[in-house]
Amino acid sequence: MSALTRRQALALSAAMAALPGLPGARADEPGMRLGDPRPFRPDMVVERARTLAAKPYTPPTQVPEAWRNLTYDQYRKIWFDTRNALWRGRGRPVQVEFFAPGLYFPAPIRVHAVEGGQMRPVLFDLAVFDTTDNLPDLPIDSTLGYSGLRLHGELETPGTFQEYAVFQGASYFRAIGQGQIYGLSARGIALNTGAPEGEEFPEFREFWIEAPAPGQSDVILHALLDGPSLTGAYRFRITPGATTTMDVTATLFPRVALENVGLAAETSMFFFDQTNRAGYEDFRPAVHDSGGLLIWNGAGERLWRPLANPAELQFSHFVDDAPKGFGLMQRARAFSDFADLSARYHQRPGLWVEPGENWGAGAVVLVEIPTDKEIYDNIVAYWRPRAPLQPGQAHEVSYRLHWCAEAPIPQDRAHVTNTHMGRSFSGRRIAAIDFAPHPKLPEDLSSVQVHTSANRGTVSEGILQRNPETGGVRLDFGFEPEEGRSMELRAQLRMEEATISEVWLYRWTPPA
Repeated sequence: MSALTRRQALALSAAMAALPGLPGARADEPGMRLGDPRPFRPDMVVERARTLAAKPYTPPTQVPEAWRNLTYDQYRKIWFDTRNALWRGRGRPVQVEFFAPGLYFPAPIRVHAVEGGQMRPVLFDLAVFDTTDNLPDLPIDSTLGYSGLRLHGELETPGTFQEYAVFQGASYFRAIGQGQIYGLSARGIALNTGAPEGEEFPEFREFWIEAPAPGQSDVILHALLDGPSLTGAYRFRITPGATTTMDVTATLFPRVALENVGLAAETSMFFFDQTNRAGYEDFRPAVHDSGGLLIWNGAGERLWRPLANPAELQFSHFVDDAPKGFGLMQRARAFSDFADLSARYHQRPGLWVEPGENWGAGAVVLVEIPTDKEIYDNIVAYWRPRAPLQPGQAHEVSYRLHWCAEAPIPQDRAHVTNTHMGRSFSGRRIAAIDFAPHPKLPEDLSSVQVHTSANRGTVSEGILQRNPETGGVRLDFGFEPEEGRSMELRAQLRMEEATISEVWLYRWTPPA
């Protein structure tokens, strides 16, 4: 069975959200069935992870073959009836719905509802789903379980519950804030991303959901991660809103020494924009879930790195110590930036990672993977600690995720809004960078110091002009690469030795 693509996952999620209103839903919905109660303490999840890590990895049991062999269209004919949602009608600020197993999700998860210090397993029940009449007969046995869950709350309108977070597939999860639609994903962890020996995908195998009190705005979710190389205990405090936030604490237990490990990992898609528009016969001016990587490093610099769809796999390492944050962001917010009424890329969230404790030395890593279709995720960003994670030790990391329109950082300098690359009429290579309006940009631009540089080749002095359409400024400069070699370009605006703009970074590569 082929792997689930990002676009298929988003299509499945959208389809499942729409289907419960179709004709044929029963009037006597059973609701979620719960098993017998047992005591629960949050530290039990950590101890489960510690115990698992001391044993050899055991792959999870899979659902029956008939479920795994469902086609995409058949799987879409099984949808959760929202009237069966966990805690529906209980006055809780969250309701939980579930996904059927099968197709791209062969291994079921286990879910527990936690209330009053007691946990009760959420039992699998095909009756909580609705189906069409032509769904093939499927066996029901003890191996069955749900493949994922999604949270519904009063995100936009009081009294109206809508989906705002999904956990399904390996350690992937997604969320949205108000006015947003699903785009990029987060991951519990990234292992060996882009490595020749292949990437490893640990899975969230078990969840515990704490019942929030009436009027409580957040929900607490615990998750157990397991994979060949490590286990982990995760705690999420999820708060929906204009920006949906997740406070994450992860306690990791490696089975082996882990060097190529990615913490607070994000996965997104970049197909093309005006920097690489040539060669794409497409009616849209741009296609991407995220336009750039934003980093606020430990030295206080703000770095903006536009994303690329490269001809070959490429890595970028932004070495740092105690970073203040990073994230894959979508800055193009006008419909005309994409002109796509279906995908609505202008409404996709950015995902900003705010470290908790001092993360120490390491690097923000950006992986850009060639793709010829927009259905595939090809961008990964994460924090890689300098020191490998050692087996036999607990490694704890905490951070806050912001699913946002803009990164929640001080707006104390002009940020990059657009990048244009190409040649002038004379044949010279040109970089044109648009900066947003900002109070620190003076009326007299002659007093602004323009800094441009590259790691090889040559760059010209920059020309700074007012952009009459945006009210900001545009920086143009020429560059000449060495034959057949890439260039790392850098530009920034300063005034009296004070920073007044982000640092713009760009990796130029020779045309394929």
